[in-house]
Amino acid sequence: MSLSLTPDLLGRLMPMFLWLDCRGRIRAMGPTLAKIIGADAIGAAFVQHFTLRRARGQGGYPEALGCSGRRLGLGLADHPAFNLRGTAIELPGAEGDPGSDMLVNLSFGIHLSEAVRFFGLTEADFAATDLAIELLFLAEAKSAVLGELQALTRRLEEARREAESEALSDPLTGLANRRAFDAALDRALKVWSRGGRSFALLHLDLDFFKQVNDTRGHAAGDAVLAAAAQRLSEETRRSDLVARVGGDEFMIILRGPVSVERVRGLCERLIDRLQAPIPFEGAECHVSASIGAVIANDGFAAETGGLDANRLRAVADSALYASKHAGRGRCTIASP
Repeated sequence: MSLSLTPDLLGRLMPMFLWLDCRGRIRAMGPTLAKIIGADAIGAAFVQHFTLRRARGQGGYPEALGCSGRRLGLGLADHPAFNLRGTAIELPGAEGDPGSDMLVNLSFGIHLSEAVRFFGLTEADFAATDLAIELLFLAEAKSAVLGELQALTRRLEEARREAESEALSDPLTGLANRRAFDAALDRALKVWSRGGRSFALLHLDLDFFKQVNDTRGHAAGDAVLAAAAQRLSEETRRSDLVARVGGDEFMIILRGPVSVERVRGLCERLIDRLQAPIPFEGAECHVSASIGAVIANDGFAAETGGLDANRLRAVADSALYASKHAGRGRCTIASP
């Protein structure tokens, strides 16, 4: 009993087969391979469309293909970026032809996904028993899932940062809130306790703010607070911290090194800026500022028995009320 396979039947089983005669000419090929290199390649020389990159043994074609079961590495002459791998077996030569024909079954190996996209291949271009497409689908699904997970991770991270920012920010002015201020003050004290630089704590309260709220309404009061926050930020450095800790109360950590002259100069500038009219709905709102300040340094710590957050806040608060009792619109720098 003899078995005869036509090129059409071979193409159904092996869509990327290559049938070569004993002289290295392409006798037939599978439909997928014809789609890649062109059906007009039938009758052309093997070396016109392929390069032999790897074969177990030595020699060029036909010697390199001259042993049944040989594993091959081929390149496409017109598409050198793609490598093919395959196995060659000997076939009985056609009647009247000396020697043996060769049947080579090819695949793209690790270049499968790139080849599918580049050559526009579909599931119909592969044998029904070939798991390549299933594996490709799994790889693409995995890539898609990883992409979604990465995007989700980025969104969660952004949401976390936004939540942290909201938890530490005053929604009206965008300044740090009381929670952020307390944490920053604790950090400044830790830095100082380890031999770091001195710093100053300023407690600022807007004068005549209640009159603005009572006469112009809360919208005007909000506009005044927002304008005051902007002016405070403009007069301080990025390394300093400005926080809104109450209705019209602000705290400033002025990072060092600091001196009485520097603190007094900053307070005078802040008061001048805040005394400037604040426009609102075609009119002007007028406020001022009273400030109490304390310089946290070795001398202050020595005379007060140490530094801690509660003591510094209490001293700055006392200095603030001293400014208010002295007539408002001024700064008092606390002494030990």
